Amino acid sequence: MLELNRRHLLASAAATFAAVQAGAGQAQTVVMGEVKSPRQRLRFDTGWRFAFGHLNDVEKDFGFGSDQRTYAKQGPDATPVAKPDYDDSQWRPVTLPHDWAVELPFVHREPKTPLKPDDHGSVWDPAANHGYKPLGRDYPETSVGWYRKTFTLDAADKGKRISLEFDGVFRDAMVIINGYIVRTNESGYTPFRVELNDFLNTDDKPNTVLVRVDASLGEGWFYEGAGIYRHVWLVKTNPVHIPQYGVCVRAKTDGTVEVTTTVRNDSDVKKTVSILNKLKQTTNGPFEGIALTSVNLKAWEMQDIVQTFSVDKPRLWSLTDPFLNVLETIVFNETNVGIDYIATPFGFRDIKFDAQNGFFLNGKSVKLKGTCNHQDHAGVGAAIPDALQRWRLQQLKNMGCNAYRASHNPPTPELLDLCDEMGILVIDETRLMTSSPEGLAQLETLIRRDRNHPSVILWSIGNEEPQQGTERGAHIARTMKRLCNDLDPTRLITAAMDNGYGEGITEVIDVMGFNYRDHLIDDFHRKFPNMPIIGSETASTVSTRGEYIKDDAAHIVPAYDTTAPWWATTAEGWWPHFERQPFIAGGFIWTGFDYRGEPTPYSSWPSVSSQFGALDTCGFPKDNYWYYRAWWRPEPLLHLFPHWNWEGKEGQDISVWAHSNADEIELFVNGKSAGRKTVVKGFHVEWTVPYQPGKIEAFAYKAGKVILKDKRETAGAPAKIVLTTDRTSLINDGMDCAVLKAEVFDAKGRPVPRADNLITFAVSGPAAVIGVGNGNPNSHEADKASQRKAFNGLCSAIVQVTGVGGITVTASADGLTSGKVILKSA
Repeated sequence: MLELNRRHLLASAAATFAAVQAGAGQAQTVVMGEVKSPRQRLRFDTGWRFAFGHLNDVEKDFGFGSDQRTYAKQGPDATPVAKPDYDDSQWRPVTLPHDWAVELPFVHREPKTPLKPDDHGSVWDPAANHGYKPLGRDYPETSVGWYRKTFTLDAADKGKRISLEFDGVFRDAMVIINGYIVRTNESGYTPFRVELNDFLNTDDKPNTVLVRVDASLGEGWFYEGAGIYRHVWLVKTNPVHIPQYGVCVRAKTDGTVEVTTTVRNDSDVKKTVSILNKLKQTTNGPFEGIALTSVNLKAWEMQDIVQTFSVDKPRLWSLTDPFLNVLETIVFNETNVGIDYIATPFGFRDIKFDAQNGFFLNGKSVKLKGTCNHQDHAGVGAAIPDALQRWRLQQLKNMGCNAYRASHNPPTPELLDLCDEMGILVIDETRLMTSSPEGLAQLETLIRRDRNHPSVILWSIGNEEPQQGTERGAHIARTMKRLCNDLDPTRLITAAMDNGYGEGITEVIDVMGFNYRDHLIDDFHRKFPNMPIIGSETASTVSTRGEYIKDDAAHIVPAYDTTAPWWATTAEGWWPHFERQPFIAGGFIWTGFDYRGEPTPYSSWPSVSSQFGALDTCGFPKDNYWYYRAWWRPEPLLHLFPHWNWEGKEGQDISVWAHSNADEIELFVNGKSAGRKTVVKGFHVEWTVPYQPGKIEAFAYKAGKVILKDKRETAGAPAKIVLTTDRTSLINDGMDCAVLKAEVFDAKGRPVPRADNLITFAVSGPAAVIGVGNGNPNSHEADKASQRKAFNGLCSAIVQVTGVGGITVTASADGLTSGKVILKSA
C-alpha cells in the first residue's frame, strides 16, 4: 500500500518497466519507454484577492452588467476588473478554502410577517435556518463576492491542455478568464471544470481569473457558507490525456479487476496510443495485475477502453483493515513515451444489503453505527481544512461510529479520501431530487467523481422530498436510478423518507431509508419483507453541552438524554430497537456534530446553531457521546455526570447518571454508597441524591470486580488554563492545522464546569489562528478572532501553519495562569 494521499499519488510513474499482455493464446512482452508525463495537478489556493460586489448596485458590483451588452461581445470588456492593469490592491488577500459567510456578523431582523406556531406548536424563523447571517436578497451588499487572481504560465506549457478544477463554490459561480466569460455553475456542492486553453496568454503575459459568486439564493435549510470554500486545482496535461474522472475501477473480492479508462485526443491529428493499467499490493512488491491496450484516436475524439485482469489473493478493504490498492494508469504515445499518468486508489471489497439480516461487508454482518453531518465547524464555517476533516472523522470513530451520511449534499472529495483511509462507510447523497437536466448533471458528476471509493456503499437520491410519496416522485426517481445504474451498477440506491412509506418512490429505490418514524419500521418490514431498511436519520436528541436544567428563556436544554422534538427520539429511544432487529441494517444519528443554522429546539433569536450533535460545533463531546461510545465500542467504559458544582442547591435533589457497558455501577457521594445498580444493555443507570459539595464517584463492576472508576468534584474558582493540542508535528503545506482545546481549572487542578472567562490566543512562529469557538449555540461572538469566552469551561482555537519552524501558542485570561503548547512545522 502506498502511504500517500490522492494528491501525492499524481506525482510520477516508475522510470521503466515491462508489461505483459496476454493475447491470441500467447504472451507478448512489451517493454515501454521512460514515463515523462506532463500531467500536473497544482493546488491553486493561494494568491487570491477578495472583495464584496453587490446584488443590485452596478457600480458597487464593479460595473458588471452596467448595460445589457454583457453577453453581446466576448472579450476583455466583460467587466473592468478583468483588465490586466486593474488595481486590486484594495481587495483583501485570501487563501482558499474561504467562506466569507462565517466572517459576517449575526444579524437579527424582525420577520416581515409575524411568526406563527406550526401544527406542533413550534415557531420557526426563516432567518434562523442559515444561522442569522446576512445572506440573501435582503442583504445585497454581503451576498455577492468577487475573487481575483493573476498567474503566468511557463514556456513549456505551450501546447498543453490547461484547466481549472473547482471542488466546490457556494454558489452560482461565474468564471471569467482574461475578460471572457468561460463557465457558469449553479450548484454550491458539485465540482466543475473550466477549460482555459483558448483564452490563455502563453507568452509570459499575465492571465487574470475572476470568479463572481452569488450566494443570495440558498440550496438547503441550514448554514451553507459562501464563496470558494473548497480547493481549486490548476491542471496541465498533454493534448492526449485522461479527462477528469476518466478512470473507473470495479474490483471483486475474487481478485477480478475491470478498468474503464477514458482517453481523449484534443489535437488536430490522429493519434495511436497505448493504455497500460497496472497495480501492486505492496509498495516494493511486483506488479500483480497488468493490462495493455492500443487504440487509434481520431482528431478530437474520446474513447472508453475496458480492460480486465486478475490479482491473486487480494487483500480486502474492511473497517479494521482499510487497505487501499493503487491502480496506475499510463498513456504511451507511438514511441512508447509516457504522456499521461493517473494513480487511482481503490479497494477490493464486497457489500450486500439483505432484507432479513441487514448489511454485510465482505460476507460479514456489520451493523451500521452512523452519523449524519453538515459541512461546518466552529471557527471556519464551511471552509474546513483537510486536517480538520480528519480530526472530525477521528472523533466520530473514537465514539464507535463506522458510517457517515453526507447530509444533504456531495461532500468535499478529501472527506471521502479520508473515509477510504480510515475505514468509514459512506452514504453519498446528491443535493437535488430532480430529473431536470441540471439535477441529472449534478448526480452524474457525483457518481463519476466518487464511484472508485470503497467507502461509498449507497447512492442517496433525496432527503424528505415533497414528492417522495407520489407517482410524480416515482417517475423522477426512476430516471435518477436509471442514470445511477448506468454509471455504477455495483451499488444500490436509497432515499431518506419521512412519510409516504410504501408509496411513491418506495417501489423504485433499493434500500428504504427511514428518517425517524421508528414505530413504523417493524410494520413496514412485515408488509415489505424483501426490502432492506436503514435508519437514514435517527435520534435527533437535543442537548446543550454542560447544562443540566432546561431553560427555555435562555434557549438551553439539559444534556441528559431526555429531550427530543416531536418527530424524534432520544438515543435510548432508538438504538436498543435498531440493535436487536437483525433486518435493520443500522442507523445514522442526527447529528454527529452540532451545526450552524436550523437551530433546534429554539428556532428563533438568539439561537444560531442546532443542538442535535453528540459533539458540539467545536467537537467537544456532550454526555450522549459517551452513551454511543459505551454501546458502539467493545472496550469497557464508564462516564459519570453531571458536574458537581450546584452552589445554592445544597440539599436539593440532583439526578446523577452514568453511561457504561459494565455489569453494575455503584455511586458514592462523599464516600457513602448511594446504591449499586444493574446496567441494562442500551440504557443508562440513574440515582437521585441531595447535593452536598464534595465528590461523587462511580465504580463499574464486571463479574463482581471493579474495572473502572469515574468521579466529579466540586471545583473552586478559576485559576489556570490548560491548553492541549491534537498533535504537535505539522506539515508545512500551507493547509495543515492543529486543533487546540483550552480548559479552565481551579487551583487544585479540577475542571471548572461553569467557567466563562474570556480567553485570548497568541501565536509566535510560522502559524496563525484561523478560527475560534466554544460550542455555545447562542453565542454571537466572532469566529474569525483571537479570543473567545469559555462556555462551560471550554473553548477552542484552530491554528494553521504558514511556514517552517517552531510555533508557540499561548492561551491567557485575566487573573488566570496561562496555558501553552509547542508545535513544530516541517
